[in-house]
Amino acid sequence: MPEGDTVYRTAVHLDEALAGRVLTRCDIRVPQHAAVDFTGQLVEGVVARGKHLLTRVGAASIHTHLKMEGSWHIYRHGTAWRRPTHQARIILENADWVTVGFDLGTVEIVPRDREDEVVGYLGPDLLGPDWDADEAVRRLAADGAREIDVALLDQRNLAGLGNVYANELCFLRGVRPQRPVAEVPDLPAVVALAKKLITVNRDRVERTTTGDLRPGKQVWVYGRDNKPCRRCGTRIRHGQLGASELALRETYWCPHCQT
Repeated sequence: MPEGDTVYRTAVHLDEALAGRVLTRCDIRVPQHAAVDFTGQLVEGVVARGKHLLTRVGAASIHTHLKMEGSWHIYRHGTAWRRPTHQARIILENADWVTVGFDLGTVEIVPRDREDEVVGYLGPDLLGPDWDADEAVRRLAADGAREIDVALLDQRNLAGLGNVYANELCFLRGVRPQRPVAEVPDLPAVVALAKKLITVNRDRVERTTTGDLRPGKQVWVYGRDNKPCRRCGTRIRHGQLGASELALRETYWCPHCQT
């Protein structure tokens, strides 16, 4: 599932293509909204809220979520699509651009004044204009019995982190992902580092938590099962954690550097 920095960039690019322009085509290919047509209406803008996207058109918002397989593409008219047509869930066009949402996990139409019904449950948005570090720390601390990795991934605590960042944060703070939140020292420092990592990566496709953008050098532990730790040489361990059996995520840690 894309991390919040990917969704942030998607919102920026969609906003550049759609905001302030009138739609010349609106094709929503999900049964419950197939009759909705915003053709002729002005797009006010596109914003990210954690991993969610809100495209504001007239008095409505188009709420989309990429989930595991989704992506938004932007094309010039007449350009061939890079994904199959049958995967398109929504097409929004104006005089200059064609934007296509492929395999979106969520497509909903909600009134603008009821956006909170779909994103109001989210915690403070790491990349949002109203970021509130104190509230994020408070929510994490209240989740004290759960593993720190699971709590960081819970979008109700803070919005925008995905599995890569959660694993890398645990390594950088020297705590194993299985450690209960209540036993993690200095939660404000964890939240501050989360904010720093995702912010420095938000404007580029290449993500790094090590400071090195070279292929194979970009992460400390994520995806490095049985490879030597970049700090101490101990073999990286691998397991799974999640809020439920259906929400298990791959987890990586160094048994020496993380306690």
